[in-house]
Amino acid sequence: MRNVVTATLLLLATSIHAQTEPEYRLEIGGGIGMVSYQGDFNGNIFKNPQPMATLLAKYKFDPRRALALNVSYGQLKGSSKNAKTYYPADASVPTSTTMPLSYDFKNTVVDAGLRLEYNFWPYGTGFEYRGAKRLTPYVAIGLGVTIAKADKTIFGANMPIGVGIKYKIADRLNLAAEWATHITTSDGLDGIKDPYGIQSSGLFKNTDCYSQFRLSLSYDLWAKCRTCHNDRN
Repeated sequence: MRNVVTATLLLLATSIHAQTEPEYRLEIGGGIGMVSYQGDFNGNIFKNPQPMATLLAKYKFDPRRALALNVSYGQLKGSSKNAKTYYPADASVPTSTTMPLSYDFKNTVVDAGLRLEYNFWPYGTGFEYRGAKRLTPYVAIGLGVTIAKADKTIFGANMPIGVGIKYKIADRLNLAAEWATHITTSDGLDGIKDPYGIQSSGLFKNTDCYSQFRLSLSYDLWAKCRTCHNDRN
């Protein structure tokens, strides 16, 4: 009988806690990681990784969906030294292929963008939203702006596509690991546009990209009013 009473009290306490723990609408934080360039001088996402730092903010519509703002700063590095492709010695003369182009670069890059994140499972502690999980994989897609600094400043749009996994390590603290590729509209992030000397057209055709692996830590803010829980239905 004592065990039954104890179990009933524990279930009641859990139920009360689940009703009183608030949901949070806003998430802010930062991340660090590595970024690698893919373009005319590199097609390997693991080659020449460089440091990149990110500030982030998210508005959570519900436990599955969030709109995220990311602002990142890093470097892109590449070289033609180990490339197996022979580039024209003069990109303005497509038939000039008697010697390979020798080129190295290390350019700074700024990325700012909005994206939609979708969690595979409802995300949370389980106390603010019934059935929420502390651990969930997620996918993300959005639109952004890329600014690269070479001999001159290069501007372009980009489309980030990413996958990751997040874990709620405390009631208001989140840890995430993510990989995302940023497909840009620019062919000049490496400082040279079209080294093959081949004319092409299309929004993302023959353009540069970069991939980022990131670990981030964020904190929940802006508690949702406790009388508004039914607006999810």
